[in-house]
Amino acid sequence: MKRIALLLLVCFGAQVGYTQSMADFSWLEGKWERHDVKPGTSAFEVWEKTKNGYFGQGVSLKGVDTTFVEKLSLIEKEGNLYYVADVAHNPEPTYFEITSYTKNGFVSENPQHDFPKKIEYILEGERMTVIISDGDKKMGFVFERKD
Repeated sequence: MKRIALLLLVCFGAQVGYTQSMADFSWLEGKWERHDVKPGTSAFEVWEKTKNGYFGQGVSLKGVDTTFVEKLSLIEKEGNLYYVADVAHNPEPTYFEITSYTKNGFVSENPQHDFPKKIEYILEGERMTVIISDGDKKMGFVFERKD
């Protein structure tokens, strides 16, 4: 009986010890340049740690002209973690709840959003893949660390 109690305590303690934490996303910090762009264009994401989580910016350029900007963040709100996208064509920032994560990525979802409903970040070495989808449509973007 003592062995079972000890086993339960160890298992439960391990579960409690692994809480969602902004430190788990430190791999995201830095500048990421996108690979799959048309000639004459460039795109990148830059992420930095802040006192409230992480702040990022996604930018697309055609030559030296900015064609797209989005403000991104990872925040904790009411005990949950969120990926927040703020783009000019939406009146308010869109919150995607982080539903799962590992030391090499995360999945965030917002079933009420038109597109995307799901955003995944996957780290493989110095390469990051971002997949946006809604169940029917799926788009992937490949980035390489540049700092």
